[in-house]
Amino acid sequence: MELKFVKRSGKYDELTILRDEGASETIPCPKQGIIPHDMVHYAVESVLAHGGFLSLLKDGQAADFTAGGEDNEAAVERLVEAFQAEMWGGRVSAADLLATYRHACDARGHGSVPISGNDVEAIRVRLDELTARWAALAVNEGLSLRF
Repeated sequence: MELKFVKRSGKYDELTILRDEGASETIPCPKQGIIPHDMVHYAVESVLAHGGFLSLLKDGQAADFTAGGEDNEAAVERLVEAFQAEMWGGRVSAADLLATYRHACDARGHGSVPISGNDVEAIRVRLDELTARWAALAVNEGLSLRF
């Protein structure tokens, strides 16, 4: 599956999901001052073996945001949110990021997926690379990623 993120003017960027069998979907990505939320998903899900939103898409679910997935998908969503918070607020120790993540999972009433300090660092490297690539794009330019 190919993910094509396009930087747009206005309140939204966009993501086009090109499935291997040829079908495609385009969804809006609200601007948030950092890379798009679904690009954070890419960073997390391309490093970890645990599936989330993008894994659901790859398995054929529509990008309509109604498929909640299972406990693991909910846990991955909390992890994506923890990395987003860090991107907005500044780096914290891996232990603090993981504690925030686990607390968010507990608050939502679901389990967490196993993640190590090395996983956190690998995701951060991927996020830094994607942030630099996204920042270098002009309006209406895109970034394609294979998932």
